[in-house]
Amino acid sequence: MFKILAKINKILIPSFSKQRMDLAKAKKWQIAIIGYRYYVTTRALG
Repeated sequence: MFKILAKINKILIPSFSKQRMDLAKAKKWQIAIIGYRYYVTTRALG
């Protein structure tokens, strides 16, 4: 289930690392998206 969700996230949710975003200057909603993507990716790999 997480592998499918990770593929959907890759398509729909923007990648902030490609935009060279500084995490110290990130807004709370951006940090929430990063955390969500991290959670889904780690579950899909494990």
